Amino acid sequence: MFAMELFTKLFGNLIAFVYHCFDRIVIHGYLSALSRPEQVVYFFRQVLGVPVVSKEILSQRTADYQNWVEAFARNHHTPIVWAEKGVRKEDHVLAWQRRMTKNNAYGVYFIFKSMEQGPTFRISMPKYPTRDPHYRILAHQRSRFTHYYFYIRDEVLGPMVMRVASFFPFQTSYYLNGHSFIEQELNRTQIGFRKNDNAFLAVDDVTALQAAADRLSPEIIRKRLDYWTLILGPKFSAKERKQLNLSRFYAISQIEYCRNFIFKRNFPIHKLFERSCELGLWRLTANKIAAIFGSRLHRRHRGKLATVIDQIEHGHHVFRAYFKSAFLKQYEKFSTFLRNELCSNNLSDFGLKKGLDHLDAVRQTFQAITDRFAGFQAQWLNVHVDFPLLQRIALPIAIGSVRYPGIKIHDTRVIRLCEVLLHGGTHVGGWTANQIHQAVLTTFHLSDKGYGLNQLRYDLRKLRGHGLIERDGSRYAYRLTTKGVQVALLFLFFHKRLCGPLANSRFHHEPDAKHRPHSQLEAAYHRADKAINQIVRLLAVA
Repeated sequence: MFAMELFTKLFGNLIAFVYHCFDRIVIHGYLSALSRPEQVVYFFRQVLGVPVVSKEILSQRTADYQNWVEAFARNHHTPIVWAEKGVRKEDHVLAWQRRMTKNNAYGVYFIFKSMEQGPTFRISMPKYPTRDPHYRILAHQRSRFTHYYFYIRDEVLGPMVMRVASFFPFQTSYYLNGHSFIEQELNRTQIGFRKNDNAFLAVDDVTALQAAADRLSPEIIRKRLDYWTLILGPKFSAKERKQLNLSRFYAISQIEYCRNFIFKRNFPIHKLFERSCELGLWRLTANKIAAIFGSRLHRRHRGKLATVIDQIEHGHHVFRAYFKSAFLKQYEKFSTFLRNELCSNNLSDFGLKKGLDHLDAVRQTFQAITDRFAGFQAQWLNVHVDFPLLQRIALPIAIGSVRYPGIKIHDTRVIRLCEVLLHGGTHVGGWTANQIHQAVLTTFHLSDKGYGLNQLRYDLRKLRGHGLIERDGSRYAYRLTTKGVQVALLFLFFHKRLCGPLANSRFHHEPDAKHRPHSQLEAAYHRADKAINQIVRLLAVA
């Protein structure tokens, strides 16, 4: 957890508390004994004694279940409606959910019906006659049929959703949230907290909060899913269950793990997020993304590899770093907390198994990834610059019999080179000299005479001598080292964030002495301008 220690060291005085937990979890439930065509045939012919497995037989089981759901809704006075296109289900049922919470009641409070694609079986006659006149061909297919969404308030997992397919093999999906489980745990132990949406903004005992998050286990989840599947799922008799040894296998389809930084004040959050996005687009190159996700990058890499800033609803922006079928995202919410969240749609990207029993392994792996992400951000946002570094690289050095000249912070060619190398995220294996040369010429609109290839090779030799770039194995391709990234950022920030604004303020904008500054930076510009004018006047008198 060294990375988190660095982040806490930098911003500990601004942070109220930090916690990490599972957020959204989507689990698929499969009837293991009825998932293959031959198992379905065995069930009807050997267990139920139905000689011919026909479409009408399967449809009858569907009709029986649909009639049971309608009767359940009537008997429990539960609303059951068809889902309308364009209407967000979670928003529609919010009033019923709040009513259940206010009354401290548990159970099903709403049912949606929806026509959706799902796995089922196709039955067809054999092309040629067979010895068995009842023989039929069953094969997997996807078709459109009715699915039921049961909105539940569970006494352990809190608000959850269970989706049941009404056709064989009756696949189920469960939508859980780790924050809801934590809320139930804190209520049970009578620990005070303040929660908004899916985030805890205040809590009486931070240690108890984290302990509750860590208690979410496969055993707890399986017990509650088995219970609700028995109550609300398709109906099988005791005889059918016994002969088939009927049970469900639970597999993780989608999972999110978040690390939340709750700040004491609103102001620093947006500034940190803004700077983190800016530096992330510069510094999260392909190799850095692979390092954060705990993988080694190679040329056979498959899947997405990118960093972007997306705008989502309500005007919030999200910084995303993609890796295969997973992505890390960071966003600010309610002007109160900053969240780093890892979302995976395919656990095999991390060498993990999707079975629910492997949830603890997922937790450990995702904790390490979000920890490394926070560590990289702490390095980006660390404003305690090693200024002696500028003095050291400005001096010439000798390695063996080879002497390398120093690198000056005002060297225009080096500044251009640093800017191009910092934006090398699309080059998985580093930049060749020709690629760097073309990028510099294109970016800064130079000609071959203005900056030749031999001049570039001289600059690369100088950067490599000072340990700012390295070769990619035995290839003549180059990329910035960790030290090189720090120096490149320092050079660019010095020229673009300090020298540029100061020069513009001095030569293009004369400060008004009567104008009241709106920020500390602007006030500092005024003081600097006043001091420079005083020096000029003293020199004139002398």
